[in-house]
Amino acid sequence: MGILKAFLRSFSPTSFLGDVAFLLLIYVCFSFIFSSKTYRHGPPGPKPLPLLGNLLQLDFKRLDRTFVEFSKKYGSVFAIYLGQRKVVILAGYQTVKEAFVNYAEEFGDRDVPIVAKDTNLDHGIAWVNGDSWKEMRRFALTNLKDFGMGKKACEDKIIEEFHKLIKEFKKFKGEAFDMAQLMNFAVCNIICSMVYGNRFEYGDPEFQTVINKTGESLNLLGTPAIKLYTLFPSLGKLLFSARKKLKTTFEDNKRHHLTLLNRLRETLNPQMFRGVADVFIAPDLHLQESEISTSNYTDENLLAIVINLFAAGTETTLTTLRWGLLFLTKHPKIQAKVQEELNTVVGSRQVQVQDKQNLPFTNAVIHEIQRLANIVPLALAHSTSKDVIFQGHFIEKGTIVFPLLTTVLHDESEWEKPYDFHPAHFLDKDGNFTKRDAFLPFSAGRRICPGESLAKMELFIFFTTFLQHFRFTPPPGVSEEDLDLTALPGGTLRPQPHKLCAVSLK
Repeated sequence: MGILKAFLRSFSPTSFLGDVAFLLLIYVCFSFIFSSKTYRHGPPGPKPLPLLGNLLQLDFKRLDRTFVEFSKKYGSVFAIYLGQRKVVILAGYQTVKEAFVNYAEEFGDRDVPIVAKDTNLDHGIAWVNGDSWKEMRRFALTNLKDFGMGKKACEDKIIEEFHKLIKEFKKFKGEAFDMAQLMNFAVCNIICSMVYGNRFEYGDPEFQTVINKTGESLNLLGTPAIKLYTLFPSLGKLLFSARKKLKTTFEDNKRHHLTLLNRLRETLNPQMFRGVADVFIAPDLHLQESEISTSNYTDENLLAIVINLFAAGTETTLTTLRWGLLFLTKHPKIQAKVQEELNTVVGSRQVQVQDKQNLPFTNAVIHEIQRLANIVPLALAHSTSKDVIFQGHFIEKGTIVFPLLTTVLHDESEWEKPYDFHPAHFLDKDGNFTKRDAFLPFSAGRRICPGESLAKMELFIFFTTFLQHFRFTPPPGVSEEDLDLTALPGGTLRPQPHKLCAVSLK
């Protein structure tokens, strides 16, 4: 109080500017002290630039690589700034597990990106929170299981589809070809049979359009321009062309799915549901109103769920299959060892899921393919549902959080040879299959991939049946060493376009 009186007595017009400067200096000092105190309690990270944040330090083609380097310097919990918005990165198995399992509620929300809002896909399962997300996820899981996910009925569908794929492969008579499209048809048909209740012929133009538009949408989401727009929505006007292309592609994709859904509505039989979509269209016919909130059963949620299931159920499985055949071709001794085990245990009959327990090396190889491929290095962004102190760091409510799955699947403290194709990661000293806690290709916690059991079944049946029927080799004139394992950046990490030979064994 005495200081204030002294200041008022000394006030004069001639000293006004000096007094203002003095007060501003005091304000800046106090602001710095308090903001520094807050910053010290928050996660460390690279120093951001005004307005831009850490934009100039990021490799938008492979953000995970930039974050891996940051984690070496700043630790397993660090922050970067995307413009003025803080983003927290979680690195390493122990940190990711602690956040998503032990702090499941605090880290359980989904950050809803601007592209989801632009394309009206902030519904369904992937990009939504709250009661609607809980109900739609419960609905999807329950009904996918009802239509066979993880059961013998689904296994039979996968086997039937795969034998159609084998016939297509054999048409090439051992010559080199790009296998991606045919495998995409087969994988997508599994989702079609569960969602729509029927499969499509590979040459069906409508089927091909749905597949192509799904792929185009995911590819666009992974382009640097869309990543930049997602992280910096204020740059939207500068990225108008990329935004327009993304919106047009998503609208085309939705339009084709709507055609299929309307066809189901017209032929709906309340006594016999054909797939998940039928159940959604008429939820009151199989669930008591006292058990469910029908307000979430909207056309927007139906369309979003279908697109979510097609995106998650085709792209990730397809990409894993492509990496797997590439790894096995590059490592012919491992491929031969898998075939030897299959011949010894299964013989010429069709592999069944129940055979998995008697095929430890084969099972280990499939797990190692998923681990090394690391096809979703950052997963989808989470968001904190409340303020939380995590590993001594204060993280505010609404902060974007990315789990850096690269540092989980390639964690040097968890894997003996994190960057090599080494199936022994999943074998004990006696050659028995062993689970590894750090194997989290489907993420963990509340937001773990809902189609995990379907993907596991597909991968096991596809890989084992492939190796029962074919030996995979490089194209003529190309050695195993020449096969390129450099990943293409995008929505998922995919192999470079390539051809392989499928030499028939039967």
